Amino acid sequence: MGLAMSYLRVPPVLEGERDPGRIAHLIFGSSDWRAGRPAPQILDLGGGWQALHYLITGDPWDGRQPEADVVCGGRLITEDGAGELGMDVIYLAPDRVKTAADHLVSTPYGRVAGRYDPAAMAAAGVQDAAGLTPDAGALRPAYEELTRFFQAAANDGQAVYKVMAERA
Repeated sequence: MGLAMSYLRVPPVLEGERDPGRIAHLIFGSSDWRAGRPAPQILDLGGGWQALHYLITGDPWDGRQPEADVVCGGRLITEDGAGELGMDVIYLAPDRVKTAADHLVSTPYGRVAGRYDPAAMAAAGVQDAAGLTPDAGALRPAYEELTRFFQAAANDGQAVYKVMAERA
C-alpha cells in the first residue's frame, strides 16, 4: 500500500477564514475535495513523493529549508490517519512557498539527479525505491511539475496544502 501525496494551491484567506487549520477542515472535510477545483491548483505525486524528497534533500524525511519544504516541510495541521479527515494535512505558508519555489527554479533537475540511486534510496527506507528504474531521468517530469506548481503558487501569493493518505 504506502502513502500517496497530493498538493493543493489555496489563497491564504479562504471564504474569510485565515486559520490554516480551519481552512484545511473546510477543504478536506469532504471526500470529493478535488471536485470543481481547476487542474492547475492540484498536483498528485502519488507514491513518488518520498523519492522526490530524497532527490531534493538527500534524506528520506529531513533536510534544510527551503529544500525540505518542497515535499515534507511545513506545519502538520492534522494527524488523522483514519480519523476525522482520513488523511494528514501539511500547511506551507505563502512566504515558505515562495522560498521553496525560488529554490526549485534555481536548481534544475540536473543538479539533483546525482542523488538518484535506487539502491541507496531503498537502503535509506525511501518508499517504493526498490521499484525505481536505473534511469536517473525517471523523476524529472515530477520534479519539473513540482517546480511549475510551486512557481505558480508563489506568483499568486498562495499557500500550499499537502495531503498524505493511504493509496489504494
